[in-house]
Amino acid sequence: MRVLVVEDHRELAATVAEGLRREGMAVDLAWDGAGALERTSVNRYEVVVLDRDLPGVHGDEVCRALVAERYPARVLMLTAAATIDDRVDGLSTGADDYLPKPFAFAELVARIRALGRRAQPAVPPVLVHGDLRLDPNSRVATRGGRRLDLSPKEFAVLELLLGAAGRAVPAEELLERAWDEAADPFTHTVKVTISRLRRKLGDPPLVETVPQAGYRI
Repeated sequence: MRVLVVEDHRELAATVAEGLRREGMAVDLAWDGAGALERTSVNRYEVVVLDRDLPGVHGDEVCRALVAERYPARVLMLTAAATIDDRVDGLSTGADDYLPKPFAFAELVARIRALGRRAQPAVPPVLVHGDLRLDPNSRVATRGGRRLDLSPKEFAVLELLLGAAGRAVPAEELLERAWDEAADPFTHTVKVTISRLRRKLGDPPLVETVPQAGYRI
């Protein structure tokens, strides 16, 4: 999934982003509320991890703006304030979940994945197609009982294709959702990743190229 982390503490933001990328997520960063609104205006995210106490545009205002425009991402709000009233106030702005600081990274990952499963359209926790099985939580994909040795991007692309439930997914959508904003849209990154994924999936072939439409399983 593609995640936006909005956190004004740059060292913490970088650490969280690095950890989420190791978990196979595509992560963009914003360090204030204005930057968050700018990125959500041009990119599609499944989850926005939003620090509440942001400089300039407050996190509450960012959340209200996303809700008002019906932005499809789920919002996980972070804050150093941990009282019940603070949590109620944060959730009342439209946030989908709330995590006080300091937090355990494993809990952050679990909450992001849970919210990602609730994003539109909703996808089941384990994706299955024939003898192919993918579990996003454990980061394990198998075919015919054989564990597949996939890179994070190969896993992400396979997850997106399975989640599309037979819909052809354009290369542009794969690039947008499996890679972050640092990806070069003019490279053959998606094509190369699909080629490697096909080799690892083996026979009979599962990933179909749909002319002028993209790829599907």
